[in-house]
Amino acid sequence: MAEVEKTNRTLNHFAFLSFKDTYWSLPPSERSALFEGWLAGLRASAPKVNLYQVFPADGRIDLLVWSALPIEQGCDTGRFFEAYARSTNPLRRYLEVSAVLWGYNHPSQYSRAQRSEQEIDPFAREHKPYLIVYPFVKTAAWYLLGRDARQGMMNEHIRIGKQYTDISQLLLYSFGLQDQEFIVVYETDNLARFSDLVGELRNTDSRSYTLRDTPIYTAVYHPAEETLALWK
Repeated sequence: MAEVEKTNRTLNHFAFLSFKDTYWSLPPSERSALFEGWLAGLRASAPKVNLYQVFPADGRIDLLVWSALPIEQGCDTGRFFEAYARSTNPLRRYLEVSAVLWGYNHPSQYSRAQRSEQEIDPFAREHKPYLIVYPFVKTAAWYLLGRDARQGMMNEHIRIGKQYTDISQLLLYSFGLQDQEFIVVYETDNLARFSDLVGELRNTDSRSYTLRDTPIYTAVYHPAEETLALWK
């Protein structure tokens, strides 16, 4: 895939899918043809598409499709939605859409750095073995705090995160677009170490201002064709 030109804002879309019994009733040759057409349609809808294995980390979901595209005009999101629907709707007889999360990147108001070395690049050619995605909502009391109070608590949060230089993060904003306010995305080589990071973050003062940060989705990265081959 050609290099994607970076813009100030990107759309990141995460679809969580499971296969219906009608899919498993198909002969293997028809499953392969179905996958080939679907993957071609997904890749036509966005310049970057990654597929992840979710099952057996979650018994309700088989696959995660992560699509990313630069947003240069207001109509770009709508065009992506149309293309994505055209590629996926013909397969809805075989695929159950369990959940969808989407949002836009935005520079953090709590960090002076324009781009952290630990920030995930959605358009990277290579990805770490594990991806963790979850929606996040803060309490109303958080937004009523003064800026200095919020900055102080986030400084502690950032300090702990910087101790785990091997774990990358992408923060997306969904205000007014979905039920959550943020989508938090992590990449890691080591799930046990990631769990240690989350355990430390639970002990910070900002935790008391978390309203919701579930459901949590853990997925395993493979090249798209290898991921789909697990279900052929």
